[in-house]
Amino acid sequence: MPTGLGEFGRIREFFAPLAGPGGLGLIDDAALVDCPAGHRLVVTADAIVAGVHFLPDDPPDLVARKLLRVNLSDIAAMGARPLYYLLTTALPTAWDDDWVARFAHGLAEDQRQFGVALIGGDSVATGGPAVLSLTALGEIESGKEIRRSGALPGDVVWVSGTIGDAFLGLAALRGAYAALVPEQRAYLIDRYRLPQPRVALGPALAGIARAMLDVSDGLLADLGHICDASRVAARVAAPALPLSDAAAASGEERARLASGGDDYELLFTAPPAATERINRLSASLALPMTAIGTIEHGSGVRLVDAEGNEIAVAAAGYRHF
Repeated sequence: MPTGLGEFGRIREFFAPLAGPGGLGLIDDAALVDCPAGHRLVVTADAIVAGVHFLPDDPPDLVARKLLRVNLSDIAAMGARPLYYLLTTALPTAWDDDWVARFAHGLAEDQRQFGVALIGGDSVATGGPAVLSLTALGEIESGKEIRRSGALPGDVVWVSGTIGDAFLGLAALRGAYAALVPEQRAYLIDRYRLPQPRVALGPALAGIARAMLDVSDGLLADLGHICDASRVAARVAAPALPLSDAAAASGEERARLASGGDDYELLFTAPPAATERINRLSASLALPMTAIGTIEHGSGVRLVDAEGNEIAVAAAGYRHF
């Protein structure tokens, strides 16, 4: 016989307290969302699977926060401000009320940090691995959205923060890079488990960036998405790639770090004349932003060394299929 709170008990106990006004207490079939005149809703969805995107023994609160944050990162990548989210969970029956309570606690923590609220969703049981899906909604002034398709030859390619940390963090969780000091390993693991969506930077780049996305599958692969959408090529200087001290200490090749996923930094292009504005924005947000390459005529992405020689890359990034 079923034990614990059950589906609707879990909703009342753990998720209804997270609901925003449009969520109607999670007692109706759908939510109500207002959109101010002259604005557009920005909507995105991501799913994560146990054993693929997170480890089954990862702390539930961190799993919840990662799930929310990867979606907030997509909202930021359009230059939008996050508002609400919908949540769907497919959980094994062995994942009990305590797991769900800790998961909901993580959501509550990030709702306070990022100013978003739950407005609906669904919950089901599964005989397979846990699948968690979240749909985030944001808003942006009409015409200010930053898409992938706006890059032009001559643009500078920029990236926020550092790259490769999450790739290394996952490997560290699996026992790799044992020579790193404990503080470095902990830093990399935290970057994997708890990405930092650039929700302040994204809207601030409206009117500055011509094309933008967040780095989820790997910097080179994601820059390739910009190039495909904009019908241009890109050249990336490997020595310019921004690395954390922990990533540098790992000794991993820069080409591998540039193709690792889960960074959730913003990757964007902007005209050279915008460089001073970007540097001022970087200083005001206390967030490093690094020029790593240029947009050119043609197609594809090339990674080059200090002498301009192309570096062979086995795989540009993570592929789901």
